[in-house]
Amino acid sequence: MTPRSYRLGKRQVVVDFNRVRIIQGARTLLKSRNARKGFSVDAVASSAGVTRMTVYHQFHSKAGLLEALYDDLAHRAGLHTRLAAAFDELDPRAGLKKLITAFCHFWAGDRFIIRRLHALADLDQDFAQVDRNEWRRSAIRELLRKSGGWRRLRSNSSDAVVDTLHMLTSFETYDALARGSRSREGVTRLVTTLAMQAVKR
Repeated sequence: MTPRSYRLGKRQVVVDFNRVRIIQGARTLLKSRNARKGFSVDAVASSAGVTRMTVYHQFHSKAGLLEALYDDLAHRAGLHTRLAAAFDELDPRAGLKKLITAFCHFWAGDRFIIRRLHALADLDQDFAQVDRNEWRRSAIRELLRKSGGWRRLRSNSSDAVVDTLHMLTSFETYDALARGSRSREGVTRLVTTLAMQAVKR
C-alpha cells in the first residue's frame, strides 16, 4: 500500500464516519423538542457535533440530507429487499400483499420520525424536493402493470385503482389505522383487505 492510498483510505473512513454521525444527528434532532423550531442544516450540524460545512460537504444541500435520511430509514426497514420480493412474485395478489406488507413495515419502523418529517414537509419548501410519494405510486403502477392479473388495469379506470392503492399504502393511512391498540400486523391485514376489494371492483 502506498502512502497516498493509505491517506485516501483514512480520509474515506472519516467521510463515512461523518456521514453516519450526521444522519444520526438528524434522527436525534427529529426526536427532540427542537424539531418543532424547524429542520435546518445548522440544527443538524449542532446535533451531530460537526460544522455546517461538513454537512454541506457530505450532502451538498438540505434536500440531499433529507434524501439520505429517507434512504437510511428505508435501509433500516429493509424496504428495497421487501419490494424486490413483491416484484418477484408471479401471483399478482401475492405480489400486492408483499408490497403492502413492505410499506406497513417501513412506516412502523420509525413512525415518530416519519410523522415529524411529514409534519415539517407542510412548512418547509425543501421537503417538496424529496417527494417519495410519487416513487411509491410508480412502484404500485409498475407492479400492477407487470402482473396483468386484473382486467380493470387495462381500462380507463386503472388510475382510480392506482390512486386507491396509493392512498391505502400511505403513511397517513397507516398512522391513522395504527392509533390505539391495533398492531402493525393488524393494520397490514386491514389495508390488504381493503386493497383487494379495490382491485376486484
